[in-house]
Amino acid sequence: MIRYLKRGKDAAALAAADSQVRATVEAILKDIEQRGDEAVRAYSRKFDQWDPADFILGRDAIAAARRQLSARELADIEFAQVQVRRFAQAQRDSLCDVEVETLPGVVLGHKTIPINNVGCYIPGGKYPLIASAHMSVLTAKVAGVPRIVATAPPYQGAPHPAIVTAMDMAGADEILVLGGVQAVAAMAIGTASIRPVDMLVGPGNMFVAEAKRQLFGRVGIDLFAGPTETLVIADESVDAEMCAVDLLGQAEHGPTSPAVLLTTSEKLARDTMAEVERQLTILPTAGIARQSWAEYGEVIVCDTLDEMVAKADEIASEHVQVMTADPDYFLQRMTNYGALFLGPRTNVSFGDKVIGTNHTLPTNKNARYTGGLWVGKFLKTCTYQRVTTDAASAMIGAYCSRLCHMENFAGHGEQANLRVRRYGHRDVAWYQPVQD
Repeated sequence: MIRYLKRGKDAAALAAADSQVRATVEAILKDIEQRGDEAVRAYSRKFDQWDPADFILGRDAIAAARRQLSARELADIEFAQVQVRRFAQAQRDSLCDVEVETLPGVVLGHKTIPINNVGCYIPGGKYPLIASAHMSVLTAKVAGVPRIVATAPPYQGAPHPAIVTAMDMAGADEILVLGGVQAVAAMAIGTASIRPVDMLVGPGNMFVAEAKRQLFGRVGIDLFAGPTETLVIADESVDAEMCAVDLLGQAEHGPTSPAVLLTTSEKLARDTMAEVERQLTILPTAGIARQSWAEYGEVIVCDTLDEMVAKADEIASEHVQVMTADPDYFLQRMTNYGALFLGPRTNVSFGDKVIGTNHTLPTNKNARYTGGLWVGKFLKTCTYQRVTTDAASAMIGAYCSRLCHMENFAGHGEQANLRVRRYGHRDVAWYQPVQD
C-alpha cells in the first residue's frame, strides 16, 4: 500500500500559476517581435536594470572577465569541462552515419548533421549557474555546431566573470549579457543586432521555460523544462541526515521545486521530516528551501520495492537519487526518469556541476517520453536514397504505383509510372501495371 505522510500543492493551484506566466510571456514575445532591439532593451532595463551600450561582449571584455578569476577557479572550471567533454565525445562517437543496400540497386542511408545555429541560455540572475555553460555550449561544440550563441543575465549589475569565462572556454562564438524572456526571444526571433538561431537550449526560470515553449516551432528547443525536481528513493541502509541534505540541496533551487522522499521505511520517513526541519534552521538558503519544501515537498511510504518502482515511474522525476541496499534493482526496472544517481556515494549535485553527465533534464513528467540534453540533441538525422540501376528503379516504381493507386494519389503514382516507363520493360516478370 502506498501512503503519503506529506503532500505538495494540488494540480489546480499549479495550473492557475501557469496561466499567469503564459499571458505575461506571450505579451513580451509579441512586443519583441514588433519592436526588436528597442523592446529587448526596455525589458532588460525593467527586469535586470541592465542597459549596456552593446549586449554582445567583445574579446577585451571576455579577457577582462577571465582575469577576475583565480588560478584555482580557472582550474576547477577546466576540470568540470573536461569531464563533460569526455562524456559528450563518447556519446558523439556512438552515433554513426549509415548506408546500406537494402535491395540490389537500392541504397539507403542517413547522415548526422549538426544544427547550424544554437542559442544557449545560462541562468544567472539569482544563482550564477556556471555549470550550464558546460552542459549547453560545450555539448553543442562537441556535436559540431558551427555557430553557438551563449547568453546569461547580469549578476549584481555586471557580467558574471565565471559564467563569461566558462562560456568562452566551452567554445561560444558569441557571448551576450542578457537575461530572461528578452534573451531567448532575441535569439529566436532575431533583431537588428542579434542574428537569430535555429535552436534554443538551457534551463531557466518559469518565464524562460514558457518562452521556449511558445517559441517552439519557430525554433527547436532541447526540451520542455519546469522547476527543478528531485526524488530520493531510500531505505534504512542510509540515514535521515543524508536524505534531508539531498532533498534540501535541490529544494533550494527555487520556491516551486518539488523534493520527494520515497521509502519503504516509515521510521526513515518521519526521521527525515524531522531532520529537514532541523537543517532548515541552519541552511543559508533556507528562505527558498523552506517554502519549496512546505508547498511542494512530499513524503511517500511504500510496502515493497515494486511499489516504489511503480510510484517512481509515475512521478517521472527529473533527478532520481537511489540510496537503497540494491540500487541496481531500480536501474534495471525504472523507465521514467531524467537521470539516475545510484548509491549514497553520488548525488544530484555531482551531476549538476561536475561529474560529466548533462544536467539539463526533463521535468513535469516529460521523462515519460524524452531524456535530457545530450550531444544527439544538436544533431539532425537526415536520410537519403539512391537508386543505381534501371531495374531497381522500375521495380520500386511498380510497387509504388500500385500503392499510390490504393491511396488515390494520382500525381504520386505518375512519378512512379514515369520511372517504370523510362527504366522498365514489359517483359520483366515483376512488372504489373495498374489497371483502371
